[in-house]
Amino acid sequence: MTIDLKQLSARLGLSPTTVSRALNGYTDVSEATRARVEQAAREFGYQPNLAARRLALGRADAVGIVYPVDTDFMGNPLFLEMIAGVSDRLEAAGIDVLLAVARAQSELRTYERLVRGRRVDGLIVAHTRVEDERVEYLKRVGFPFVGYGRTGNPEGFAWLDFDNEAGCLDAVRRLTALGHRRIAYVHAPLTMNFAHQRHAGFLRGMAEAGVPVQPEYVVPGSLDRRGGYAAGRQLLALPQRPTAVLVDNNLGGVGVVRALLQAGVAIGREVSVIVNDGVPPDTLLIGQQIAAVAQPTAYDSGTTMAGMLLALIEGKPLEQPQVLHPPVFIEGASIGPAPAA
Repeated sequence: MTIDLKQLSARLGLSPTTVSRALNGYTDVSEATRARVEQAAREFGYQPNLAARRLALGRADAVGIVYPVDTDFMGNPLFLEMIAGVSDRLEAAGIDVLLAVARAQSELRTYERLVRGRRVDGLIVAHTRVEDERVEYLKRVGFPFVGYGRTGNPEGFAWLDFDNEAGCLDAVRRLTALGHRRIAYVHAPLTMNFAHQRHAGFLRGMAEAGVPVQPEYVVPGSLDRRGGYAAGRQLLALPQRPTAVLVDNNLGGVGVVRALLQAGVAIGREVSVIVNDGVPPDTLLIGQQIAAVAQPTAYDSGTTMAGMLLALIEGKPLEQPQVLHPPVFIEGASIGPAPAA
């Protein structure tokens, strides 16, 4: 049998206000009283009135992630894995994850409604952009949020990101060391900050090796399998096809690999392939060991960001407000020496 706040207060001989403040961690309640109240709550099976608690604290007990339906994030296992990490970490704190859907042209208005209506206590901003009006809005109104990625101006807000430029630079160095000079690059929209950074790493690696970037080898491939497939077909149709392809995102990489296999290309011998984030395990590209520039698991990133956001919601300073992970290269059978001309 459970008891409510009034019954718990009567058993303890304390006022409901004192018991409520003790349970909610207010500092004007002594440690001894707080410990006594918490122990009694466990013993008597106290169940809080969540609606009353939210009203008293001005909390929604929810964190928001806005999903833009114009992209293919929900088809990306890494994005779903990140949300799982966020959800598991927040569930332990009694907080829900609210996934809001928005079109690109109305995305900022969705953020404004969530903030003004206090529908969430904090937000995770996914796939940050070089110039990001969402981030600037949240900074301006002082609302708790964590960026899943940086922006072109990465100061003044909490974020978790990966050294995208270093990852692509390393990939190009490996390809040029194997003798590749005709290196193609398939990329997501460069307005996205991760794509902008990875593109910069590609250009830097090519310049460092003294290899000219051929415009016809640099192909926009979007963030989905279809875009990657079309990019792969486009590269194969060139009079002189590349000997290596670097793809800046995992779903685009699936499409590129499928196009090469469909054309009968021996991956790793005729054309080498490296995919940022790796080829997702849920594809039908069975037996293909594709070399990758990898990151710490998206699940761990989710739990880390959730912890950061919880601290921000509580008004606590972050020991590390900006987390940058180094890239890790995963070897695969998809790369080899450049074929003889």
